[in-house]
Amino acid sequence: MWPYLDKAICAAIRQTTEPIFADYVGHGHRPIEAITFERLSLGSLPPTFQGVKVCETDENQLVMEPAIKWAGNPNVVIAVKISYLRIKIQLVDLQVFVVPRVILKPLVSTFPCFSNVVVSLMEKPHVDFGLKVLGGDVMSIPGLYRLVQDIIKKEVAKLYLWPQTLQIPILDSSLGIVKKPVGVLHVKVVRATKLLKMDILGLSDPYVKLKLSGEILPSKKTTIKKKTLNPVWNETFKLVVKDPLAQTLQVNVYDWDKVGSHDRLGMQVVPLKLLTPNKTMELTLDLLKNTNISDPHKKQQRGHIMLELTYAPFKEDSEVFSGPLTPVKRENGMGSGGESPSGPGAGVLLVTIQGAEDVEGEHHNNPYAMVIFRGETKKTKRIKRTRDPKWNEEFQFMLEEPPIQDKIHIKIMSRRSRMSFHHKESLGHVDVNLADVVYNGRINHKFHLIDSKNGLVHVELRWRET
Repeated sequence: MWPYLDKAICAAIRQTTEPIFADYVGHGHRPIEAITFERLSLGSLPPTFQGVKVCETDENQLVMEPAIKWAGNPNVVIAVKISYLRIKIQLVDLQVFVVPRVILKPLVSTFPCFSNVVVSLMEKPHVDFGLKVLGGDVMSIPGLYRLVQDIIKKEVAKLYLWPQTLQIPILDSSLGIVKKPVGVLHVKVVRATKLLKMDILGLSDPYVKLKLSGEILPSKKTTIKKKTLNPVWNETFKLVVKDPLAQTLQVNVYDWDKVGSHDRLGMQVVPLKLLTPNKTMELTLDLLKNTNISDPHKKQQRGHIMLELTYAPFKEDSEVFSGPLTPVKRENGMGSGGESPSGPGAGVLLVTIQGAEDVEGEHHNNPYAMVIFRGETKKTKRIKRTRDPKWNEEFQFMLEEPPIQDKIHIKIMSRRSRMSFHHKESLGHVDVNLADVVYNGRINHKFHLIDSKNGLVHVELRWRET
């Protein structure tokens, strides 16, 4: 790997040092006209690993701290031009000892099994080298060696000493990597006009289904408006956005039927990249049969639908959690300065049930998890014959204010496929206070289950405010 790393690291060095060199050009009594790399290669000798420590964590990542030593043979020559004088500075006898923290995250099923590399230094690195100018070793000048050492350690620490990090993307986000929510799309279905006539009286019973592309969650639905071709809804929905540049809003209008399948009256899609964050856009869309350009029936008039769309990105964590926990009046309103459609302090509670450990029933072990919050119940899939199920399922709760005083109830159940005695049984439960989630933004923890001997449930909770 070293020849390829050599090229990549040298390219990063050039990119990093260009603005630094630029600060020294054109200043002083006899200004420096140019500073350039005449030769830049890290040589043929790769670093060696003296040892490695692996840190155990509940996160979906691998954390390593390798001890790296490099006694290399780099070929680095910097040319400095001052007026008519051209000075060459050569780096020689380089030795580096460093203990970085390397985090591979998140772990995914696509090769090479992680999508990003995050690197930081746990302590200041040791760097030893010589500098030759005009054939002489300037590092032998008294006091200069220690001064240069201190400057290097200080500058490197400023860039990459923990908690500063260098992030290197490995996999393209489009290759099936699970994306985290970044905002909320507020959709107001206002009304529709001139819809198709579907029953013998020349009327329809329309309703609208909304869904974001790439989502596995059920569609949002409006109420059914009976016997009309010009329905008025004025109903508002919230959808969690994971990729505002790539996702589209899918709008489908159906005619409700008491018997049989419901006929689609028309559809339309809206790319989210057309929306300006925190600005409400009013749209009147022509309804189409489908998105197939070559369909001869596509040009048939199917009516229009009026929507109001607002994309509200989540606040940065530093902005959300630096202030008080009580809701406060927002300054950045929508459109011409009104309130956000979700109100002050509104956001999304994201609950990910990663899995459970050592859950054991008296009669069967087919566990599934139930998430109960404010009267709403959501369930994971059932996994047969296991005491250590892995679900990794996420549930979303749209809230108008931070759930500071709330608890969320998580219950692990087991169920047989057929009806019988002891058809269902509880494998344990836990109540989680959400105040810490609101304050910290995120909690990822394994909780001990009540009414279970050794059972644990692994839960990730996130609060994102719009």
